[in-house]
Amino acid sequence: MPRLSVNGVELYYEDQGAGIPILGVHGTPSSAVMWADAATELALHGRCIIYDRRGFHRSAPHVPFRALDLVDHVNDAAGLLAALHVGPAVVIGRSSGGLIAIELARLFPDKVKALVLLEPALLTIDPAAASWARSLRRTVLERSEGRTVQLAEIMLREALGDAVWESLSNKLQKMFESTGAAVLAEINGHGMDLSEDALELSEAELAAIRQPTLIVSAENSPEACRLVNARLTGALPRTRTVVVTGGHLINPAHPAVLDFLDRIAADANSWA
Repeated sequence: MPRLSVNGVELYYEDQGAGIPILGVHGTPSSAVMWADAATELALHGRCIIYDRRGFHRSAPHVPFRALDLVDHVNDAAGLLAALHVGPAVVIGRSSGGLIAIELARLFPDKVKALVLLEPALLTIDPAAASWARSLRRTVLERSEGRTVQLAEIMLREALGDAVWESLSNKLQKMFESTGAAVLAEINGHGMDLSEDALELSEAELAAIRQPTLIVSAENSPEACRLVNARLTGALPRTRTVVVTGGHLINPAHPAVLDFLDRIAADANSWA
């Protein structure tokens, strides 16, 4: 399996296609396994790189991390692009991956050509969404105490509903179960959406993110996700929005995303 040493951690990654760089950042709990089919489609529109984030699935160390911070994931994304000698990328982030993508664009603007945010988990941007996240954090910790292997299942059932978990194959359920330690480490860390001190960005900080951004919402997602996207649409200066069918696990290679990629590849100046 292809791996790179980034910031002292061995990261599993996949790299296919040619053209405009595309970086896919998965959510929590998850892994690049959930992006495999989408990556094949994305690779027809550019050089698509997906990876298991630090602590997750094939990038999990033998001894789990006690804590994982947002800055760890942001630095890893920047380090992976540098290690692969990739120029500014279109960064596609789903859920917590969208939170990482936003902070990557803010802290490493030279690494990001454009953003695709699939219901990013910047939940602090809206009071109701922030309250929902705090409640989810408490419930997940209470129900998973002493049961790390069930943590991902509990989180998905509580956040997205029983039907989402039960729709997963046994193989995918096992993959999610393997991420429990990483989920707990993020909860115990800093800056992630379910951390006690989740990232908060001011209007000025969001307005400084100048990269063209596609914000994608799903019809059947939790209300908190729609509230966040509505706030981001008003806060980020160069956005387009689209609503798709289905739930929170939005296809990273949705036709609206592919169209956006092609537009960016053809003429980034069209957003000026």
